[in-house]
Amino acid sequence: MTTERHILVVAHTGREDSLEAAVEVCRQLAADGLVPVLPPDEHSQVLAHAPDLSGAALLGDSVQIGDLELVIVLGGDGTILRAAELARGCSAPLLGVNLGHVGFLAESEREDLGETVARVLARDYLVEERMTLSVRVKVDSEVVYETWALNEATVEKASRERMLEVVIEVDGRPLSSFGCDGVVMSTPTGSTAYSFSAGGPVVWPSLDAMLLVPLSPHALFARPLVVGPDSSLAVEILQRTPGSAVLWCDGRRMHDLPAGARVVVRRSPVPVRLARLSPGPFTDRLVNKFNLPVSGWRGPVGEEGARA
Repeated sequence: MTTERHILVVAHTGREDSLEAAVEVCRQLAADGLVPVLPPDEHSQVLAHAPDLSGAALLGDSVQIGDLELVIVLGGDGTILRAAELARGCSAPLLGVNLGHVGFLAESEREDLGETVARVLARDYLVEERMTLSVRVKVDSEVVYETWALNEATVEKASRERMLEVVIEVDGRPLSSFGCDGVVMSTPTGSTAYSFSAGGPVVWPSLDAMLLVPLSPHALFARPLVVGPDSSLAVEILQRTPGSAVLWCDGRRMHDLPAGARVVVRRSPVPVRLARLSPGPFTDRLVNKFNLPVSGWRGPVGEEGARA
């Protein structure tokens, strides 16, 4: 008697190519004797597109989050972030198939879909853990909101014509105050996302660290910062701020911030687990995803004079 295996399939069903890929994956899983699992908001769409998949399980009904072995994600990085929300707190790793543009978190491309699913069926993959952020909003010392982030927590101005007045804090001590459009607090995973666009450094995901990157700051000292995993970062909205602010986590979860609110970010004890099909270096991922020019490189020379 074998233990039933549950693979969750998450897709960007607003796009036809993603919906077709979801159907293809579900059929391949079913053909191998597995019961594919679908989120509630995708279950009816996939079944309407492919009635032969009526045996697909509904997540939260017959299959719970803790029953999942793995999550196959079909789409771009936004879809992977949504899947990370769905699988939060369980041990199932996420395996992304890029159907978007850059797809930095994805492990394979659309043309490799069949082989990717075959690797999943054979449990032929590695798992790496990515640190996440624990995010708290405090007003008058009271915690009014708690959430988490895989990429980043961003404090932004809510009105385009207004500027935020903030003071940033590291390890409980004030560092600098300035006017700005916002502040990004990021993980190494998020260093190639919003933080990167704002001029922050690229941090290798093997490094446990947190980044703080001001957005359009009006200050002489408002450089990107990198701190250790045991540090805490905070952004306080000063009372003199003329407008309101908003907190975004991974561009998905939003909370309004009144003047005087403090956003405190620490390392979360709950990581996100990513399935990897090959242990290639992060340098190669950077080159491939950003199409970086490396022509002319010949590689290091070994002790015998041969190229390594």
